[in-house]
Amino acid sequence: MKYIIAAMALLISSAAYAHEMVPTYPKMSVSHIDGLQKTTMTIFNKRAEVEYYEVGVFTEEWEPIAFVSNYKIYKIPYLSTVSVEIYIRNEDKKRATFICSMSKLRKKQITRTAVKSRICSRVKQ
Repeated sequence: MKYIIAAMALLISSAAYAHEMVPTYPKMSVSHIDGLQKTTMTIFNKRAEVEYYEVGVFTEEWEPIAFVSNYKIYKIPYLSTVSVEIYIRNEDKKRATFICSMSKLRKKQITRTAVKSRICSRVKQ
């Protein structure tokens, strides 16, 4: 019992830092490429121990949707931002519900306290 109380106190007293991704409700717009919709997301890294973030697009049932961006995994140094342009096909526009970014922990940096963070934005229909 005392271990549970100590663990809860540790969780409450420690600050949880994650990354940020905006806008919260991105809107897809017509791209300069025929047949594609586009949106731009900005990711801000607030975690000193994490440098890499993976981007993904998902349906309401969390099935991945094919998309195009410069990279799938971005290197974002601590306290830096990166703008990510995401392109999806017109026929996938209605299915695209979430755009997410997830921290990628390097194997040599994983400790017992390492936590992956995932931030998702809901696409405006």
